[in-house]
Amino acid sequence: MDLGFYLLQLLTGLAYASTLFLLSVGLSLIFGAMGVVNFAHGSFYMLGAYLLFAFTRGQAEGFWGGLLLVLAAGLVLGALVEWVLIRPIYRRPEEYQILLTYALLLILEDLVRFFFGAGYRSLPFPSAFASPVFLLGTPFPSYYLFLLGLAGVGALVLWLFLYRTRVGTWVRAATQDREMLEALGVNVPLLYTAVFAGGIALAVLGGAALLPLQAATPGMAVDAVIQAFIVVVIGGLGNVWGALLGAVLMGLLQAFGILLAPEMAMVFPFALMALVLLLRPWGLLGRPPAVRT
Repeated sequence: MDLGFYLLQLLTGLAYASTLFLLSVGLSLIFGAMGVVNFAHGSFYMLGAYLLFAFTRGQAEGFWGGLLLVLAAGLVLGALVEWVLIRPIYRRPEEYQILLTYALLLILEDLVRFFFGAGYRSLPFPSAFASPVFLLGTPFPSYYLFLLGLAGVGALVLWLFLYRTRVGTWVRAATQDREMLEALGVNVPLLYTAVFAGGIALAVLGGAALLPLQAATPGMAVDAVIQAFIVVVIGGLGNVWGALLGAVLMGLLQAFGILLAPEMAMVFPFALMALVLLLRPWGLLGRPPAVRT
């Protein structure tokens, strides 16, 4: 195996990590700001892939327009789910949230099977990325560059929003003292709707962006939400850069774990999560609860 092969594995892992970051940072944002345990998050990731397939009719020519439609659909769907299902149970124990969102995951899986069938659905690379690029004489899909750029821009925009805008300050303040924020005149229910809609939109965008690399199946929802929770635990709750770091580590573990020990490749992410929980339970880039601001 030459250096080009390992570079290809590296880029493959980072490309997958890019879509995993979009999924995980949405989950982290919702849970960190609202305290909602959204077990249905992976189903929206799955739904993003199927919606892109539906909007493009499986043709690469409609990729860019389809991606914008998927993002808009994610915002609308997220706002509706928060308003109709999540808002009535804010004050109830977390068990209600877990049961409700898990039921929503199962419902969305069945709806996808009903409308799209149980078969695989895939999409060719967009024409702009039809030709490979070469590094060290090894070709790899130029679509990888788009995914890396998408994750990088997404992380930067989210960080700027949370730490350089007034609304971002409200989102962070809502995690500490909702009553005080309401006393200052902020419409917290509307803020929560916007946060939930934004988190869902990121998830559907991540699923749609994955479709040219990996075929969509109804069963991908459960695997996606498990991986998203692993990323959040590793990186740190409510931390944009933590979600990015966790996603990169997950992508690299999957890309190189199968080379080092194929029979143990699925174990590595869970082993890393267990190690982080034992040594740094608030995550690699998170803060201990006693000193969080």
